[in-house]
Amino acid sequence: MSDRDQMAAHLQYFSELGVAGVSRDKKWTEREAAAVVAVAPQPVEAGPVADVAGDLMSLPAIRAEIGDCTRCKLHVGRKQIVFGTGNPNAELMFVGEAPGADEDEQGEPFVGRAGQLLTKIIEAIGMQRSDVYIANVIKCRPPNNRPPEPDEIATCEPFLFKQIDAIRPKVIVALGTHAAHALLKVDTTISKLRGQVIDYRGGIKLIPTFHPAYLLRSPDRKRDVWEDMKKVRAFLSPGEPE
Repeated sequence: MSDRDQMAAHLQYFSELGVAGVSRDKKWTEREAAAVVAVAPQPVEAGPVADVAGDLMSLPAIRAEIGDCTRCKLHVGRKQIVFGTGNPNAELMFVGEAPGADEDEQGEPFVGRAGQLLTKIIEAIGMQRSDVYIANVIKCRPPNNRPPEPDEIATCEPFLFKQIDAIRPKVIVALGTHAAHALLKVDTTISKLRGQVIDYRGGIKLIPTFHPAYLLRSPDRKRDVWEDMKKVRAFLSPGEPE
């Protein structure tokens, strides 16, 4: 696809969302790229979704702890572990469900069709993929892209929580049912959860929304995601016009 065609596709997507424009403010395009450093443990308010166990770790240390993981049955069929990608100092973090075939092949989350749509969603609020951090609840692809099972989530989610604590984003967007359920420990449907703003792990704002893969099947829900992303943008840049 040519650059002209790519731009036309982006403009068409933004039009479907109802986006009237994108901010040119420098704070949306200039993000820190400093290396991760270990930080001292910080107090986090108690609660069912706010407990932090142990000392904070850097992202490389967390990846090293995972190693060539064989802790659950998913290691049998995977090609590689898909840890996470993006800015280690990101103000915005996206959490999805699990790697798919493309992610398992490339070792990076959200690189298939759903990932391309996520990139457009990020750009719709005036940011780039390199500005944010993207991870999944579990790090290995389930067979045939089935939903992750409870034992797999229980085994892998501690590493996600360590990633969150290392990055300390201002906002987390939970993409889809399984990400929202794993983060919030609830079984409420994503249709009821989406759009809520939830205080999470010591002051982070968590906003559940639909998974990009769902939007590929149900494009009429793109407008709902855009409304959710406007809330994200408001928290990251107070006073920015919607």
